[in-house]
Amino acid sequence: MNELIQFYQDSPHACSYMEGREAQNIYPDPDKPMSNALYSQLIEHGFRRSGDMTYRPMCPNCQDCVPVRINVDQFKLSRSQRRCMNRNKDLRISVHPATFNPEHYQLYCSYLAARHLDGGMDDPTEESYLRFLTSKWSDTQFIEIHDKDKLVAVAVTDYVNQGLSALYTFFDPSMDKRSLGIFGVLVQVNIAQSLGLPWVYLGYWIKDCRKMLYKQKFSAVECYINQQWQPLKT
Repeated sequence: MNELIQFYQDSPHACSYMEGREAQNIYPDPDKPMSNALYSQLIEHGFRRSGDMTYRPMCPNCQDCVPVRINVDQFKLSRSQRRCMNRNKDLRISVHPATFNPEHYQLYCSYLAARHLDGGMDDPTEESYLRFLTSKWSDTQFIEIHDKDKLVAVAVTDYVNQGLSALYTFFDPSMDKRSLGIFGVLVQVNIAQSLGLPWVYLGYWIKDCRKMLYKQKFSAVECYINQQWQPLKT
């Protein structure tokens, strides 16, 4: 990394990905001002953002959380992804600043109520919504996906120096057949290609976590292991 930064590790806590496990994270020095430029360096070393907080899993007895990203230049659509693109070619895409929008918030609440019932996220407030998805220092955009005049999905995306980071996508839970979560990632790959950016970061992948298996279905996925990026082997 280009800057000397101290890191701190938190105390063991319940893992949010794998039931019954304990987890620990490391964080950059909280007294050092965070910026999008600094985050652009950290994300290349496996870090992730949640609100203003930047972190990376660092568990003493587990290394299952693996940072992954798509190599945009080498990416090729699979048959199912091509069908997904064709199925959604009637949808309208637009990019907007990361500010509060009541329509976004209502869609977010509907999505969590359907997908994360009793998971600790299913009763959000406007404050917790903004605290999770936005930050004071990141270059974040909300990618809106409309079916005619109806908002059906929002892909929350961080723009970093060498790519896009797919932070979170929420969508109309009644439209499962459109595979809007996959479509949201494909839209971000297309945007990265149009901007000449080499990477789309997908956060963490855990081989034994069912909710994360979709990440390994993209081609040209790389993982960060032993302090270097390398092709993902599933």
